[in-house]
Order: sequence, then C-alpha cells, then structure tokens
Amino acid sequence: MISKSMQALLSQNSVIRAMFEEGERLRGEYGSDKVYDFSLGNPNVPAPAEVEQAIREVLAEEPSVSVHGYMNNAGFADLRTAIADSLQERFGLAYRADQLIMTTGAAAALNILLKTVLNPGDEVLTFAPYFSEYKNYVQNYGGVLRLVATDPETFLPDLDALRKAIGEKTRALILNTPNNPSGVVYSEEVLRGIQGVLAEKEREFGSCILVISDEPYRELVYDGAMVPWIPALMPHAAVVYSYSKTLSLPGERIGWLLLPDSIPEARELYAAAVIANRISGFVNAPSLIQRVLKRTLGCRADFSVYEHNRALLLRELPKMGYRLVKPEGAFYLLIQAPEGDDAAFAATLKEERILTVPCKSFACPGYVRLAYCVAETTVRNALPGFRRTAESYKAKGLL
Repeated sequence: MISKSMQALLSQNSVIRAMFEEGERLRGEYGSDKVYDFSLGNPNVPAPAEVEQAIREVLAEEPSVSVHGYMNNAGFADLRTAIADSLQERFGLAYRADQLIMTTGAAAALNILLKTVLNPGDEVLTFAPYFSEYKNYVQNYGGVLRLVATDPETFLPDLDALRKAIGEKTRALILNTPNNPSGVVYSEEVLRGIQGVLAEKEREFGSCILVISDEPYRELVYDGAMVPWIPALMPHAAVVYSYSKTLSLPGERIGWLLLPDSIPEARELYAAAVIANRISGFVNAPSLIQRVLKRTLGCRADFSVYEHNRALLLRELPKMGYRLVKPEGAFYLLIQAPEGDDAAFAATLKEERILTVPCKSFACPGYVRLAYCVAETTVRNALPGFRRTAESYKAKGLL
C-alpha cells in the first residue's frame, strides 16, 4: 500500500522528530522537570497578548461567513496590501498585494514555489549545513538538491564551491539566514559575493537562477546583527516568510510568499504559484489567522528568554571544554562532538536526559544541535548533566 518513495522516507524518518518523540517517552518515565529537551525548534514563549486579543475582536466584530469562508487562493487582499505596505516601510522597496501569496507557513510557500518552477531533473542548490526538509521538498517535484560547502570554521558560504556547483541544470538557490542549524547570519558583503557568482553563471549559461530566501528567523538576531533584505541585493530573489517564530505561532501555520517584479516573467510566475497553492491541496492559508494578522502586523513575541538562554550557554559550556559555533540569530546552537561522532555524542548526552539532534542529517557531521527555545530553567537544570558528560570525555582524553 505504500509507494517506494514513501517507503524510503519511512525508513529514514526525521531525526529531529524521532528525538522529540523520545523526549515524550522519557518525560512519561522521569517527569517533565527531569528531561531537558533541546530537540525541536518549538517556540517556548507565548504569543503576544495582542494576538489573543485580536482573535477575540475578529470573532466578535467580523462576519462569521467572512472570517471562516473561502477567499482568493492568494489570501485576503486587504491583508496582502497591509503586508506589502509594511515591507515598503521597512525595506524601502515598493510592493503590491498581487506580489504576495498567503501560505500555510513557510514550508507550504517553499513547496508552492518549487512546484511552480521545477521540471524533473532540475537542480536546487543550498549551503550546508541546511534545514534537512529542503531535500524532501525539492524531491517532491522531481528536483535534485545539491549541497554547497561552507567555511568549516565560520559556516559562511564558500563562493568558489558555489561557482563550481552551478551548472546548466541549476534552477534555484535556497538561502536561509539566520541559518538553521548554525545560527549564522549572512552579511551584505557575503550576499553581494553570492550575487556576483550567480550573475556570472547566468551570463555563462544564458539562464535565470531563482534565489529563494527562506526567512522564518529574520527577527531573531542578537548583538546588533542585521539581516539584509535580499531582494534589494539580488534581483531574481523570492522571499518565503513565516510567523511561527516572530509571533510564536508555529501551530497556526501562517506565512507568505513574495514574488517581486524584478524576477523574469514575474506576473506569470505569480499566477502559476497561486494555482500551485490551490492544486497542492492548501487552497488558501487559514482564514481566521489571516484576519488576526491584519490587526497585529508589527507585533513581536518576547525574545528575551532566547537571549538569556543563548548568553547562558555561551558562557557556561565553553568553561566545561565544549567547542561551540556562536549563533548570531535563530535559536540554535551547534556543539562539536568531542569524539567527532555526533550520533555517539547525542547518545551520551541522552544518558543525562539531555536531548539534542545529531547534525549529520543537516550535512554537518561532528556536531549536535541544541534548540534553546526552551524555559531558562531547562537550560540551567541541564548544565550539571553537560558538566558530567564533559568530565567523562576529559577522563578519556577527548576534551
């Protein structure tokens, strides 16, 4: 009853989800306060009070048929206009409602766009480490995901590797900054370098390489880091966005896809993407949360817990001897496996009921990922277990 492609996926189910489910088992055995689950990027902070208030107001003030009914497959026009105006105010470039499609989260936006542009055998590039679902999304439409190396010390893009990776079949490049899993932010200088390589290769092959900027962590940055607006630097860039982190609403599945006019055949591309939204089965983004967004644009969840957790981990873990990749954004931290084996390191930490994700699945072997979007008490209570683990490695001469 199961297709061959799904049988393959079933045998290699998400490591992240598997570790999260292991956390459920351990919590049942030891109690929630004795399990330190850093596996899933599930925001721990509540949604802003304005969101809950807006839900009440929408239900009380707007017609039920409108709130819960169908609309244009691209989403409510007044919301798309409000988002376009907000983007213009923030980034200085003019946008319109008919360049935006409201989507069932960033994952849906990525799938819609990939369905719209990919032919079987087309190649999509992304820099490693990368969000592992990209491979599945690309394969959904017969595409091939090719990984491009980054600097092993900084995890910033290797432009020579990018130049070598681009070929006649290259259709798109997915950028993710701030990056999951590294937390690295690409500077304007780095992005201009990438654009230079893309322009060079487009001239060489007489093609257009679509840049897909996946930005669910745009607002989650630290120490004054800035996330450049990629369409201002790359004319062939589309933007995928989610409110899962910004408003701490991952379960509501709401985001958008922006297709600027600077992309070749932009109007036809937009029309095709709207159709892809419909025929993929999404039909339209959830209507109630669209109406809520109209009233809460500009709101942000309280990210101070993430800042405190990050500061605590960056201060305490190096004292124990761990090597870290300092994140500038998102809420993930990479820790180098003392013995070089990320799966073994994750298993050792699990003995202390500390749940992390081995990064081989992110094309970053030798590291584990911590999602520190948890309560500060979880971080503090996990530190003794990290310390005991470090001491065991030191006793073996591995740390």
